[in-house]
Amino acid sequence: MMGKIHIHQFRGRNNEGILFLVICLMLLAICIIAPDQISLALAADIIRSGVVTMALALGLLPIVISGGMDVSFTAIAVFSGYTVIAAMTSWGFDGHIWPFIASALIGAILGLCNALLVARYRIETLVATLGTQVIIRGALLACIGSAYISVLPPLLDSVGTTSAFSLGVSPVNITVLLVIFIALGVAFLLGRTTFGRSIYAIGSDREAARRIGISVPRIQVGVYVLAGFLAGIGGIVHMVISRHASPFELVGTEMNVIAAVVIGGALDSGGRGSVRGTVLGVLLISLTQNSLVRLGVSSYWQSFVVGLIILLGVAIQARSALLAVRRPHILEGADA
Repeated sequence: MMGKIHIHQFRGRNNEGILFLVICLMLLAICIIAPDQISLALAADIIRSGVVTMALALGLLPIVISGGMDVSFTAIAVFSGYTVIAAMTSWGFDGHIWPFIASALIGAILGLCNALLVARYRIETLVATLGTQVIIRGALLACIGSAYISVLPPLLDSVGTTSAFSLGVSPVNITVLLVIFIALGVAFLLGRTTFGRSIYAIGSDREAARRIGISVPRIQVGVYVLAGFLAGIGGIVHMVISRHASPFELVGTEMNVIAAVVIGGALDSGGRGSVRGTVLGVLLISLTQNSLVRLGVSSYWQSFVVGLIILLGVAIQARSALLAVRRPHILEGADA
């Protein structure tokens, strides 16, 4: 009995332990296949490539927990970040911090558009966000511009060259600290606030949540505005790290973000998910992509392997959720 308890504790509520074990096994495999590739530089590459994905995934997580879905977050990210940088370039503005705030606020406004469609007009979340994705992307190219901005304003560009720390000889940009702060904030929101508990409640059983007095539309507005806010931050972080601005980037990478959230334990049926699992999901995908690049694997095979890992991860989480539904009845019988 004690062994079963310890195994359950290691696995975690959303299989975080199993996900951590998979990451460890993958690192062990790399050690065997190409030991010279295991280095602090690999760790730095994993962190750098996962920063933007992490910001976007942390915004998507509450939506998925609530039983919804969003595919417009990359369009929101690009629109927000590019609009701010294009305005700064055209009008001669500059700054370190306020561009991040401005981009986040633009993202929150666009997220509110999703919220109104879902909460007010009760449009299916996937359909609503597919529509807003196309509208936002079209508005960006038609109204804001499609020019490639190769040089950022000096003060903003300096953020992209400032390191928080170095792993070996590889520097890690200071924006990683911002994303860590966001992760801690979302974890606190989900685990320690009434708003967070309400998100889990409506994801588990929307009608039951409504009957106990939870305002489902209000919670939906909150999660979509939060997702837009974090997408806005993710968009400008991407452009600051890459040190250029293009309206044609990020869109198309939605599946990696969605996969990180789902592999981390969140289910599209709602009611499950954690920041810890999402962080591990992002690390797994980032580790896979960077390892394949370092091993010289063709980009075609990279897509195949990443897709296979996503499929296996989703299948494991779905199977675990099915067993979790059946398990309480078995345990109740055993305890009796």
